[in-house]
Amino acid sequence: MPLVPFETLPDDARVWVFAGDRPITGSDATRLLDAVDTYLARWKAHGEPLTVARTFTEDRFLTVAVDQRASHASGCSVDGLFRTLKEVERDAGVSLVGAGRVHYRDADGSVRSVERGDFGDLAAAGRVAADTPVFDPTVTTLGEWRKRFETKVGESWHAQLL
Repeated sequence: MPLVPFETLPDDARVWVFAGDRPITGSDATRLLDAVDTYLARWKAHGEPLTVARTFTEDRFLTVAVDQRASHASGCSVDGLFRTLKEVERDAGVSLVGAGRVHYRDADGSVRSVERGDFGDLAAAGRVAADTPVFDPTVTTLGEWRKRFETKVGESWHAQLL
């Protein structure tokens, strides 16, 4: 199944969000998206092609979505996607698959990425607060992604870090 436009998938589509620890631009972004598109174009689960889409936002967030109404992504097929991303990570010198980082918008509107402990330090210094926009890569459906991928600290699990 070829890739479909991201916005055409239903709210119950399964999503995986991969967040770069730094902006991914230029040839690194091209390499990332080419590798992901190649994988997604061939992505099958138990021999069945998947209806898939992806978007890349803020030069940092890769979101992959699968419409599981016809066929569900299997653990092995998801592992293949992770392997593809790990190869790109090595080549580009960026972390996409790792956890433990908080992604937020600073006062200038730029997206920043810090370790969780550092986010607490930023809060203590008054540089982030309950109204600071944050990104939640733990969303699991496209409906959640559409509604709360970018939200305020005070309306997300990030509030516990303040």
